[in-house]
Amino acid sequence: MSAVLPASSAAAAALDDAQQKSEGVWHAAWRRFKGDRVGYWSMVIVLAFIALIALAAVGLVAGQWQDEVGVPNAPPTLMGPAPPQATGAVEQPKGPNVDLSDIDPLAPRYKEWDERARQFQTAEKPKRETLPFGADRLGRDVLAKAIKGTEISVFVGVAAALAATALGTLIGALGGFFGGKVGDFLEWLYNVFESIPNILLIFAFAAVVGRGVQSVVIILALTGWTGMYRQVRAEFMKHRSREYVRAAEAIGASAGSRMFRHILPNVSHVILVRLGLLVVGFIKAEVILSYLGLGVRVDQVSWGTMLAEAQSELILGHWWQLATATLFMAVFVTAFSLMADAWRDALDPKLRGLE
Repeated sequence: MSAVLPASSAAAAALDDAQQKSEGVWHAAWRRFKGDRVGYWSMVIVLAFIALIALAAVGLVAGQWQDEVGVPNAPPTLMGPAPPQATGAVEQPKGPNVDLSDIDPLAPRYKEWDERARQFQTAEKPKRETLPFGADRLGRDVLAKAIKGTEISVFVGVAAALAATALGTLIGALGGFFGGKVGDFLEWLYNVFESIPNILLIFAFAAVVGRGVQSVVIILALTGWTGMYRQVRAEFMKHRSREYVRAAEAIGASAGSRMFRHILPNVSHVILVRLGLLVVGFIKAEVILSYLGLGVRVDQVSWGTMLAEAQSELILGHWWQLATATLFMAVFVTAFSLMADAWRDALDPKLRGLE
């Protein structure tokens, strides 16, 4: 009886080891990722932004961002209402007390028209003197603009980064895995794009594609894939001759299976790092394009258009639109970068061996 127990214990231990070894790459990465508290809570913040974007897209939040709900340049609520001279309320000079009926036959109607105008203004919804994050020069709520701008700026940054990542990863995987003439042609294509200054290439595509959110995504994806291609190509060249890839080839795995099922998970940490950099870079690029008039349309709002508008307001001491757009951008970019770094550490093959 005593000889049976050690044998069963050894079998159970062997079974546990086998289950741990058979754990999938992504399942093991998720288990490691949850252990990183900074990365995990950064992902929560990113998901909160995504939920905010979804609510703004269906109009449940910031749907009326174009409404002039406050007085022009209304300050944030914590600052209190601005003095009358700061809001542009200037006392109108009074004219001489003379009878103009002999000069202008419409003069008797002026008083009636002024009274109607006052009644119309009184019937309008009163403008708020303060707003939680202030108002812009037209009286639009800065907070609503920032939320609506988040929808466009984050969509542009993430969508363009994903498109550039997919394009760069595919081309880099083909060039690094196959080499030969395929690799030479793709390297020539890469050098063509790299030989042209990036800003000129963006302007050239912008002149052809035009303005709009979809156009900005296409422009950034077509001009931003080269860095991803270079890194993925180098990683695939390094991994294609390793033992686990040769073993997969020996058991009959196809080239596509070896590239995307075996090598790709082992280089995903590099891709995620580059993806995080692309998201940050493309959000900045959207700011530049919108500032130069090549980004989103004039009837749309993004962090870029808010920063462009804030320049003229900042001269007059109205800093709240600049501060709000910068705050939203900084929080999202920081959280996304920390989340990407945590996923990189969770997927890094070198760190897996330390468990």
